[in-house]
Amino acid sequence: MMAVEAARRLADGDVCFVGIGLPSLAANLARATHAPRCVLIYESGTIGAKPVELPLSIGDGELAETADSVVSVPEMFAYWLQGGHMDVGFLGAAQIDRFGNLNSTVIGEYDSPKVRLPGGGGAPEIATSAKKVFVMLRQTPRAFVERLDFLTSVGDRVGLVVTDLGILEPDPETRELTLTLVHPGVEVDQVREATGWDLRVADELGETQPPTESELTSLRGLKTKGRS
Repeated sequence: MMAVEAARRLADGDVCFVGIGLPSLAANLARATHAPRCVLIYESGTIGAKPVELPLSIGDGELAETADSVVSVPEMFAYWLQGGHMDVGFLGAAQIDRFGNLNSTVIGEYDSPKVRLPGGGGAPEIATSAKKVFVMLRQTPRAFVERLDFLTSVGDRVGLVVTDLGILEPDPETRELTLTLVHPGVEVDQVREATGWDLRVADELGETQPPTESELTSLRGLKTKGRS
């Protein structure tokens, strides 16, 4: 449902800064269904990648082999991303707060953390330079927190948070994340219990549509390398 819902929000022709995992699955699903002209850009510098099998990393050779062009990483960030050419940037994180700010740096105190995470990488630039940011994150109280342990990426451009329970979108005025859709079979109380703050719920809460047969067929056809 996470991959399907994110894919549905991509328009044909969107230029997407894609990460590995669920973002790659969602973007390639969109390209295989309703958005064949969606341009997939990976952090390694591949522009217009069309992988037959989902890549295991941004350094996967298939991304370069199927890309329209390959540029250096500095050019990717300095020109393509910071130049405002990305319609959608995908991000994940270890923590998110009610305003879409993200932490992918540490859990606990910075100088003596409980867990040292991979760090920001290109996330801060994606968060500030993509026209719109999609966050994909499983919803738990440990991830959806009242206060971040560290602010890695600001949430000013977050337009959508896709979770395994539903969809959260920022309020147009306050920017506070609001539950607007739940997945089939999910109750509002479940989402509240999985959130570390007093979650706002839309007055007219909707339900996401189950995957169509076409979406399921395309989704099952997207194999990850090394998996049967």
